[in-house]
Amino acid sequence: MNTHSSFSVSTIATVATPFKQKFAIPRQPNLAKAQGIVTFEDGFNEKTMLKGIENYSHLWLLFIFHQNIDRGWKNTVKAPRLGGNATMGVLASRSTHRPNGIGMSVVENKGLIHTEGATQLVVEGVDLVDGTPIVDIKPYISYADSVPNAFDKLDEINPIPNRDVLFSSNLELALREIEAKHNGFSSLVTSVLAQDPRPAYKQHLDNDEKTYRVTLYDIDVGFVIKNAAVWVTELVQLG
Repeated sequence: MNTHSSFSVSTIATVATPFKQKFAIPRQPNLAKAQGIVTFEDGFNEKTMLKGIENYSHLWLLFIFHQNIDRGWKNTVKAPRLGGNATMGVLASRSTHRPNGIGMSVVENKGLIHTEGATQLVVEGVDLVDGTPIVDIKPYISYADSVPNAFDKLDEINPIPNRDVLFSSNLELALREIEAKHNGFSSLVTSVLAQDPRPAYKQHLDNDEKTYRVTLYDIDVGFVIKNAAVWVTELVQLG
């Protein structure tokens, strides 16, 4: 009989990211150079907990899929990389709908910052929605965590798209203004949209008249698919 059926897990930090919604978040970490700021909760905001973290170029963030917890989970999930309708076992996937709602991402360690007595950790390559709860942080150790002969057969079936991303000429001024506030914004948009964040069943369409929208930081980004390329057609400052 299993006598360890329940555990208590504490949120030790939250991470601020450019991604205000799940739509268009990169499918995996490090597919876009999106920065995250990890802010520690009371009781965990002690810099000695991070002593020696500068020795590691990359870190594992263990987090909670907090936006999905209330929706529960099933034994099988739809697999976007199989076209969006075929299913796989939940434990054979990286679905956000999991028995315990725990996720893990490897990110680049960009160092610590100290503001008003608080210590924050800067990371890059995040694939997490803004405000995601962090439950643990561990060093990424290349000799143990990287397996040279590992394979992913799904990548042979449906690799992650890599479309050209173009900005409409009328957005030049708006883009300069946004870049002054959010350095690297155009590169972030390019890396996010190149992966074609549309639903999997639409990714075969090289012309799609629908305008899709994604919020990055405080900017509403509108885009369409035209002649196999992603065209950014709108950049709107929110709030």
